[in-house]
Amino acid sequence: MNARWKSSIASALLLVAVPVSAQHQHQTPPPAQPPAMPPGHEGHQEPAQPQPKPEPQAHGMEGHDMQGMHEMPGEHAMQGLLGPYGMTREASGTAWQPESSPHTGLHARRGAWELMGHGSFNLVHDDQGGPRGDEKTFGESMLMGMAARSLGAGRLGLRAMLSLEPWTIGKEGYPLLLQTGETANGVDPLVDRQHPHDLFMELAAVYSAPVGSGGDRLFLYLGLPGEPALGPATYMHRFSGMESPEAPLGHHWLDSTHITYGVATLGWLRGNFKLEGSVFTGREPDQSREGIESPRMDSGSLRATWNPSPDWSFQVSRGHLKSPEQLTPEVDADRTTASATYNRPLAGGNWQTTFAWGRNAKDPGRTTDSLLLESAATRGRHTLFGRVEWQENDELPGHGEEALTAGRFSLGYVVDVLQTAGWRGGAGLMGSVARVPRELADAYGGDSPVSWMAFLRLRV
Repeated sequence: MNARWKSSIASALLLVAVPVSAQHQHQTPPPAQPPAMPPGHEGHQEPAQPQPKPEPQAHGMEGHDMQGMHEMPGEHAMQGLLGPYGMTREASGTAWQPESSPHTGLHARRGAWELMGHGSFNLVHDDQGGPRGDEKTFGESMLMGMAARSLGAGRLGLRAMLSLEPWTIGKEGYPLLLQTGETANGVDPLVDRQHPHDLFMELAAVYSAPVGSGGDRLFLYLGLPGEPALGPATYMHRFSGMESPEAPLGHHWLDSTHITYGVATLGWLRGNFKLEGSVFTGREPDQSREGIESPRMDSGSLRATWNPSPDWSFQVSRGHLKSPEQLTPEVDADRTTASATYNRPLAGGNWQTTFAWGRNAKDPGRTTDSLLLESAATRGRHTLFGRVEWQENDELPGHGEEALTAGRFSLGYVVDVLQTAGWRGGAGLMGSVARVPRELADAYGGDSPVSWMAFLRLRV
C-alpha cells in the first residue's frame, strides 16, 4: 500500500473519529427538580393525579434511551412493515439499518391508513479530471410514497418510488472516473460514467403477520420493480451514503439489484434477527429507463441480518444472478456481500459509518472484490461526509483479460440554509481523487486524477 492510500485511509479514520469525540462531549442533562413548596405549604400534598397508561414499546427498542436520540425534521414513531419495531429500522426493499438512524418525511393518517412521503433532489455540477473525464450539470432525484395499515392479524404496506433521472441525467449517465456497469444504447458499455436510475425504482407490496406464540413473524414482499434480499441497504437509503452526490464504485458489487424487474421475497424474523430468501430477475435494467420490463424470475438469493442493538446492523448475503449484464448475456454471476453499519445519534445531529465488502464471481469469467468505507456526520446545519473504496475491476478500458486494481477517495461538506419542520435545503462541495491502475495511467493522464462536484440539495 503506497503513501497516498495510507494518507487517504488516515483521512477517513479522522472523519470517523471526529463525531466520536463530539459525542463524548455531550452529556445527558440532569432530571428537572420539582419546584420548592411555598412557605406554609410544606405539609400539604396535592391529590394524586391519574397517570396515563404507558404505550407498549416496540420490540427491539427496549433499554434504548429515547431522550438521547436526536430529533430530525419529520421523525416519527411509525411501526415498521416487517415487524413490531420502529420504522427507522427499515431502509430499501426489505433491508435493515440501525434503528437509531434518522428517518425523515411527511406523515399523515387517513382512516386506517398511515401515509408517509419523502424524497430528495440534487442539482449537481460535475467536473471529472483527466483525458477520460468530462463536465456535466445534471439532476438526481428520488420521490417515495408509502401507505400502511393493519389487515387481519398482520400489517400491509404499499410502496412506490420514482425518479426523474431518465430526463434530468439522460441515458448516457454522468461522468464518474473508474465507474462501470450497464449501457446507454444497448451496444456500448458505460465506462467512467454512472448510469441514471429508472423512472420506476420500486412498485412493491409487503405483508407481515405473527406466527406461533413466540413472537416470530413471516413476511412476503413482491415488487415490479423491487429489491431482492441481496446486499446492504442501498447507498441512497443509508445515512452514511445518501449525503454524497456520487454513486459508489462498488455499486455493482454491493447493491445494484435495488431496481429489479420482478422480485418475490419470503422472510422470517425473531426479535433482532431476520432471515430471508428471494427469487428475482437477474438482468439489470436496460437503456429504456421510462418503462417497466417483463419479469424473468431466474435468479435467487439469501440474506441474514442481525441488529444486536439500536445502533448496529450486520448483514451477509449471497445470490446467483442469471445473465445480469445485457451486453454479455452468456455470463452469470455469483454475488456475495457482507456489511456492518454503525449509527450514533449526536446532540442536534447524527453520525453513521458503513463498511461493506462485495464479491462477483463470473461464470465464465473472473472473481473480483470491492471494499467500501463511508461515513457521514451531521451537527445542526453542517454535514461532513467521506468515502474510501478499493476494488478489482475487469471492465475498465483496455483491461484485456486481467482485472485491474482501482480506487477512489472522496470528501465533502454540506451546509443547510433551509430547515423547516419537514424540509432541508443546502449547498455542498465534494472533492475526489481516483487511484488509477498503473497500466491505464497514460489513458487517464496520470495515476491520481482529481475531480470535484458542487451541488444544491433539497430533501424532505
